[in-house]
Amino acid sequence: MKRCKITVLKTTLDEALAKEYAAPGFGPCPMMRAGQVFYADYAKPDGFCDEAWKAIYQYVFALSHGAGKFYYGDWIDREGVAICSCNDGLRPVIFKIERTDEESVIDYEPVR
Repeated sequence: MKRCKITVLKTTLDEALAKEYAAPGFGPCPMMRAGQVFYADYAKPDGFCDEAWKAIYQYVFALSHGAGKFYYGDWIDREGVAICSCNDGLRPVIFKIERTDEESVIDYEPVR
């Protein structure tokens, strides 16, 4: 299993939807910033948003286990890469996930 590099490409804010539905003072994601980098394989990296992890985990898992191109190669043109977003409909954060050559290391004691 390989580690994956997760890069925050950008944070967004849908102004129209925020104006209609958001609470006062609502803005772009307060947890993520463009340019942040995290590394992961089977576990959520420290400091990573729980909701964002739930949205992108399946891509991290698939890439770390050797997935090549997703969806018959008609989505992303590079092997070992996925571009995903969190599930916040008002202010989604866009992530780039890349499989690295670095091997994962289990840092817990398996239950027997």
